Amino acid sequence: MSSSERISLHLLNRATGHRVHRHYVDSETGDQVERDDQVKGYETKGGDVVLLDLEEVAAAVPESDKTLTISTFIRCSDIDDVYLDRPYYLGPAGPEAEEAFALIRNSLGQQKVAALTQTVLFRRVRTLLIRTCGDTLIATTLNFDDEVRSSQDAFKTIPGRKLPQEMLDLAAHIIDTKKGHFDPSTFEDRYEAALADLVKAKLEGRKPPAAPRTADNKVVSLMDALRESAGALHDTTPSKPTRKRSQPRPKAAHGRRKAS
Repeated sequence: MSSSERISLHLLNRATGHRVHRHYVDSETGDQVERDDQVKGYETKGGDVVLLDLEEVAAAVPESDKTLTISTFIRCSDIDDVYLDRPYYLGPAGPEAEEAFALIRNSLGQQKVAALTQTVLFRRVRTLLIRTCGDTLIATTLNFDDEVRSSQDAFKTIPGRKLPQEMLDLAAHIIDTKKGHFDPSTFEDRYEAALADLVKAKLEGRKPPAAPRTADNKVVSLMDALRESAGALHDTTPSKPTRKRSQPRPKAAHGRRKAS
């Protein structure tokens, strides 16, 4: 489901049901400021304001940054996932670019590398990571280094802890039992589904469905929780059928039996 297909909620006036529009007003005079009179601005520490038109901002970006120019090839495993932002499909701009597109795609796939480049995207210079994806290419925007928080800073207050081997063995058993493959079609946006059910119930004049309540969480030790999970998995795992041993066949008697 694309973002355009999701349920979109509007801000309404409860009394009339009419949509509410946002207006910008001058913080000093209180007068409404029309769109054509709205500009970007930068306020200095001294209180001075520098006004910037959108055309000036766009013109400040060098023309060379408005095309995809590959700067470096790196191994796909070299980049940390925390820098990955949003993926976009890439395709040739026209028939004349199909040969170059196929060359880049096949070369990246054969060498198992990705390409780094920078370009202007949504009025901002962004770094892109270009990788192969089947018969096409994917360009993923990357976060800048100052936008990614250091993991050492994020987890420096969490103390190290030595875990008992039994706990690790139980966790390993649970992981091994529930191993599978990634299939995005099995995941459902429960918020979107619940919102759709709510809207449908309102349209049909029915009482909105109640959200299912989760069971009360009892405070138990981590070891007990692991043992309980491992036991539940053991009960639901089908046992292997036992194979019956075949009885030995009686050997055929050699020769003829004399009649009495």
